[in-house]
Amino acid sequence: MDGRADSETPDFDPALDARRARWTAALTGAVLALAGVAAAALRASGSAPVLVPAAYAAGAAVCALASVLGSRGRTRRALWLLVVGAMVMALGDQFD
Repeated sequence: MDGRADSETPDFDPALDARRARWTAALTGAVLALAGVAAAALRASGSAPVLVPAAYAAGAAVCALASVLGSRGRTRRALWLLVVGAMVMALGDQFD
């Protein structure tokens, strides 16, 4: 025993954490983008005002951009764009 039991931290792997964050941002962006496109298509075929499907489509585009940024490792920017994209889609829901 050398007295340094706290020097080993096998649970913390920065590369693994970065990979998880990258996959989380990319997959969440893709799911939100697909949901926004589906909502825009559904609202465009109905009697909703033009602003509603446009807001869903714009939010989906922002989430798709966040997915691309997340896959390239820009996770902080991607997560902020996911928040903005979801807010734009929520704004479209408020106009409905």
